[in-house]
Amino acid sequence: MAFLTERLQQYYLLARFDRPIGTLILLWPSLWALWVAGNGKPDAWVLTAICLGVVLMRAAGCVINDYADRDFDPHVARTQQRPIAAGKVSPKEALAVFVVLCLLAFVLVLQLNLYTILLSFVAVFLAASYPFMKRYTHLPQAYLGIAFGFAVPMSFSAQLNAIPPVAWVMYLAVVLWALVYDTMYAMVDKDDDVKIGVKSTAILFGAYDRHIMAVLQVCIIGLLLAVGQMQHLGGSYYAGLAVAAGLFAYQQTLIVNRDKALCFKAFLNNNWFGVAVYAGLVLAYS
Repeated sequence: MAFLTERLQQYYLLARFDRPIGTLILLWPSLWALWVAGNGKPDAWVLTAICLGVVLMRAAGCVINDYADRDFDPHVARTQQRPIAAGKVSPKEALAVFVVLCLLAFVLVLQLNLYTILLSFVAVFLAASYPFMKRYTHLPQAYLGIAFGFAVPMSFSAQLNAIPPVAWVMYLAVVLWALVYDTMYAMVDKDDDVKIGVKSTAILFGAYDRHIMAVLQVCIIGLLLAVGQMQHLGGSYYAGLAVAAGLFAYQQTLIVNRDKALCFKAFLNNNWFGVAVYAGLVLAYS
């Protein structure tokens, strides 16, 4: 019994269930999409299935990420104690955990419409392939956005059995948002990544990192404004966007000197950006 408890604890840590920030940042766009698709009243089962699916697939993404980075993580200060890097979970165990999490998520998807079931195969491919992108491109953060943001069209398809144009506008906003917040995250590991040859937008953008992220943040707000216009949303939504824009400005003050601790704080602050947009949507549809 003690052995089983210890293994489950290591799998829990491997899936980052002890660090919910990643789940929350992934969850907010799904909730945005469900609220717009459902005109403020998404189907209860669809809401439950999508939210649980987000939790499971974020966990699966963390597992496959650590599997892919098992030769890099021991050389990065922030990741040295991850279960695989520390030798507490074997690569084969990690793959088994990944498969189990994906199967559990697929069971949920099977309760939804055929369109969403078919889209789920694309989602799994994106989630499984993302961790390997940092070996081949300096834009793994953009690929992360494509993968994580795919919850948006899936949420629309689950609710409407269709993906309207507004879904793709929101999807693009989420892709750019992920590019921004994961670049902030990558700024923390930039020195180690350069040493071990891992690619990232933090390295690619170089001295212009803050400026490029500022431009992207303006584009995100613009795209979310377009969502409001397309859906004829009221003032409450735009108030939420105003708060979200203020949070983006605050994040810029945090990363101005590229201090690692403050870059990580800026990354964490993106949770509140998601909250602000969601709160605006909830109030607009109330």
